[in-house]
Amino acid sequence: MRAWFERAAVVPGGRRGKWLVLVTWLIAVMALGALAGKLGEVQDTSANAFLPRGAESAEVNTELEKFRTDDLTSAVVVYSSPGTLGDEARAKVRADRTAFDKVAAEGRQVPPAVESEDGKALMVVVPLPGKEQSVVADKVADLRRIADAHAPPGLDARVGGPAGSLTDAFTVFDNLDGTLMMATGLIVVVLLLLTYRSPVLWLFPALAVGFASVLTQAGTYLLAKGAGLQVDPQSSGVLMVLVFGIGTDYALLLIARYREELHRHADRHTAMQAALRRSGPAVLASAGTVAIGLACLAFADINSSRSMGLVGVIGVLCGFLAMVTILPALLVIAGRWVFWPLVPREGAPVRAARPLWERVGQAVAARPRTSWIASLAVTGALALGALGLNMGLSQTDWFANKPESVVAQEKLSQHFPSGSADPATIIVKTPDAQKDARAARGTKGVVEVRTVGRTPDGTLTQLAAVLPGTPDSDAAKHTVEALRDRVDGLVGGTAAQALDKENAAERDLDVVVPLVLLVVLLVLVWLLRALVAPLVLLATVVVSYFAALGASNLLFEHVMGYPGVDWTVPLLGFVFLVALGIDYNIFLMHRVKQETVLHGHTKGILIGLSSTGGVISSAGLVLAATFAVFAGLPLVAMAQMGFVVCIGVLIDTFLVRTVLVPALALDLGRRFWAPGRLSANREAPATAAVAEHRQTLENV
Repeated sequence: MRAWFERAAVVPGGRRGKWLVLVTWLIAVMALGALAGKLGEVQDTSANAFLPRGAESAEVNTELEKFRTDDLTSAVVVYSSPGTLGDEARAKVRADRTAFDKVAAEGRQVPPAVESEDGKALMVVVPLPGKEQSVVADKVADLRRIADAHAPPGLDARVGGPAGSLTDAFTVFDNLDGTLMMATGLIVVVLLLLTYRSPVLWLFPALAVGFASVLTQAGTYLLAKGAGLQVDPQSSGVLMVLVFGIGTDYALLLIARYREELHRHADRHTAMQAALRRSGPAVLASAGTVAIGLACLAFADINSSRSMGLVGVIGVLCGFLAMVTILPALLVIAGRWVFWPLVPREGAPVRAARPLWERVGQAVAARPRTSWIASLAVTGALALGALGLNMGLSQTDWFANKPESVVAQEKLSQHFPSGSADPATIIVKTPDAQKDARAARGTKGVVEVRTVGRTPDGTLTQLAAVLPGTPDSDAAKHTVEALRDRVDGLVGGTAAQALDKENAAERDLDVVVPLVLLVVLLVLVWLLRALVAPLVLLATVVVSYFAALGASNLLFEHVMGYPGVDWTVPLLGFVFLVALGIDYNIFLMHRVKQETVLHGHTKGILIGLSSTGGVISSAGLVLAATFAVFAGLPLVAMAQMGFVVCIGVLIDTFLVRTVLVPALALDLGRRFWAPGRLSANREAPATAAVAEHRQTLENV
């Protein structure tokens, strides 16, 4: 690996190579810039994008296409009042129904309003044209304007149903990428200014991240367009945050090493080449580990989880490529002045920035066993918060602030059978339709069954079954399970989708988590040429994950007031935290291994900790802050994932990597490197140590 960087470092750090790299990137960005702006065009916003592959509810969505001679999406308008609806309210509903005819799909009439048994609510179902989000959103906006106009006192009118939910989701996702990029970019710039205390230097990693984001978006678009890569709005939003966070982390590591080398070399080109040679392998190993960890999500059943993993791999690789090519080229072209006012000069002493981490290292070294036991006690106490984790969010809990479609569903649940506006869908063979309809009516929990229609060729019949409870309640999901046992057909709809997603999430945890652990362990064994150290590092990251999940759950329950945790959060949080947690351990242990060869085990750990403490802590703060952006999103699932990753990164950066890992390594002694050569070698004379150091670097 080092030999490869010996050759590759010449290009971006060379006198001519820097210009070649700059020109190449400028041409690529100009050529691909237009494609980067088209990523939204290939995003899959269908229901199946967030369902498990092969799920029965997904099959139903596919089969429903055979029934459609035209594309229709229904909106449900619910009128309610505290008391029995009066004549003025009923007149308003009749007038609105007439106005709705002009909004409904061409050739379709709005059916009469349905009155609740308590006489306090009326429900009007409006068939709208098309499934295109923008078209449906415009139509729903018209319905809401009509329903709100001239409403008598005490009458509450809300527009929901499938069309209302689609519109509210579209509103959230429509500006998601732009909001995330602006917020993340601002946070990164502020943190870079605080880290470097230079009015200029922050601009270079920011520019490099900008180059990486263009390449990432264009590459994702091309793969989605030409190779069928699935991209949904959620994975697209996470992609940009990941590029900003990972890219800035790698920039911090490279710039820190470049600054060191500028104190040793008069020529900035030589300094950059040395920095790339010495930090490049760690950055490559880190990027490779994160990419491989995310790629394991390809084995997940839930389409959105698989999409996030594969799209994330593209972001990590593009971020790595930008940080080891265009960033070094820009820094070398600009010269030393970019560090102003603290410009590094050859032969000048390195600015003292390590006293804090030296003191931390000395404190840990004085009592290593006490240190790691105390660290485990803290993380274990936090992990206890995960006990009794309430899994699953209902449809009404998807948004932090209730949109109108959620309020409409709550009103429907108060006055009508909860599943009336969103019944389960049953697809059966037409010859068996009557038999299956009787079986469905005889299923415990089914309120009503009606025939909706047949395919143009008459082979399939669609039934609608009104279920108890809200469409994604436990009662509704139990009824779906019973229907699937009794009916010889496919059962779909919102309740079935919630059930299928829940089952797939449990399966994905059982499959993906062990796979990620195995893959990351193999990478660490190869990188460190040891077995004990990789096992210890992997165990500490798992401990960090459970501490983050427990702390986050306490925050969700007692501060944020969330009723539960989305099913996708534990898996995605685990993959991100294991990959990113190992990321920082690689930075630390790569330097520790170098210093151990020269100075012995104990001193090597202390030097490695003090040398990397500042840059890794800065990187951890940047990454945690970028994922914290999700906390402000109106989508609860994304906000929860952001909290888990943010808290986990902070725990890993300031407790696990700072105290727990060094303490365990010190307590284990040279056994930490078993069965590698470092576990057997004693302190060597300086000349022999230097020779071994060189050989070790060749093998890293």
